[in-house]
Amino acid sequence: MAEKLRLAVFKFASCDGCQLQLLDAQGKLLEIARRLDIDHFLEARSQVVEEGLYDIALVEGSITTAADAERIREIRQKCRYLVTIGACATSGGIQALRNWGHIDEFVAAVYATPATISALATSTPIADHVPVDYELRGCPIDVRQLVELITSFVLGRKPRIPSSSVCVECKASGTVCVAVARGIPCLGPVTQAGCGAICPAHGRECFGCFGPSEPANLVSLTGQYERQGVPHEQLTRLIRSFNAEAPAFRAESDRLEGSRHE
Repeated sequence: MAEKLRLAVFKFASCDGCQLQLLDAQGKLLEIARRLDIDHFLEARSQVVEEGLYDIALVEGSITTAADAERIREIRQKCRYLVTIGACATSGGIQALRNWGHIDEFVAAVYATPATISALATSTPIADHVPVDYELRGCPIDVRQLVELITSFVLGRKPRIPSSSVCVECKASGTVCVAVARGIPCLGPVTQAGCGAICPAHGRECFGCFGPSEPANLVSLTGQYERQGVPHEQLTRLIRSFNAEAPAFRAESDRLEGSRHE
């Protein structure tokens, strides 16, 4: 029998939702469990094995403190492959909305004793601080994609994660396009597939939970919505959500905000 791979799971600033997806996937992972040793996963167990290198490190959450920045560098040195999971780890998450404001004002408004809080001015993805070997998108990540990712490491092959847009999932499931049929501004054409097009299936727009697809022509999409009379403010709010700090989303939301003030 081949030597087991060592798996570690680490958390930074996040809601724990992506780690819970890993726990929810335990039934699907049983078939390959004999090929894995989970040596670090504080969400699930207190026992930790730290000797030697981890083969795979799954990292959830964004970097929001100086201590976080130091800890992710230490983790990078302890693992062969580092995989970021979820919108927080891959693009700064919903907490990256603070990147458009002033951290001191936020801290003063939320905490009774602001002087005790030590936080960076921005919330940034893991890749801004250390090399990342693979990104698994989503808020939260998709269980099927997570199982495929871990299976690919066990089998030594490239993960088969779709790079198409949410629109492809809508077509595959027979969901009527909310943008065409109902005139609802939707990010489906520029968002990576993975959620199963849940929101459009319930008559709602796609909010970009899986981040920008490749390529993502946001200027063309938002231009179409603008011509239909959708206000810049509404489009900016739509883009600035779970993956607001993703480069393509940030650039377009900044452009829209700038146009609004011209």
